[in-house]
Amino acid sequence: MRAVVQRVARASVTVGEERLAEIGRGFLVLLGMTHDDTVDDAAWISRKIAGLRVFDDEDDHMNLSLRDVGGSVLVVSQFTLYGDAVKGNRPSFVAAARPEQAEPLYRAVVDNLRAELGRDRVGTGRFGADMRVELVNDGPVTILLEGKGNRAGAA
Repeated sequence: MRAVVQRVARASVTVGEERLAEIGRGFLVLLGMTHDDTVDDAAWISRKIAGLRVFDDEDDHMNLSLRDVGGSVLVVSQFTLYGDAVKGNRPSFVAAARPEQAEPLYRAVVDNLRAELGRDRVGTGRFGADMRVELVNDGPVTILLEGKGNRAGAA
């Protein structure tokens, strides 16, 4: 599982002309799943996202989490996070989980974040849809989180 976590001043996601969700201060999370991801990975990455301390405290140190600042999260599925363009110029997406496996894991991450932060503080895109995502990056601060099989030093 991979999550690109971007600290934002605001973000939104739209499908067609329908605005699905928008948030103020918080995180835009682009989330991709691979074949060996499990609900345990979904729980781990959800806890990491909720607990990331990348918001400034009164001394301008990145020391506060979403909980501390009352921030929100916008979670958008993105299978292209597992694109591999090592050979040629057209990426291969064979490492991305199939939709029937990925969607329940995506929903598990969203449900876990809603349990951690509150339902009203977690917005979503539409799984599998062609979405337009708008954001105002704050910092910019971007963190890459990777599940057990991808973490550096993982056993």
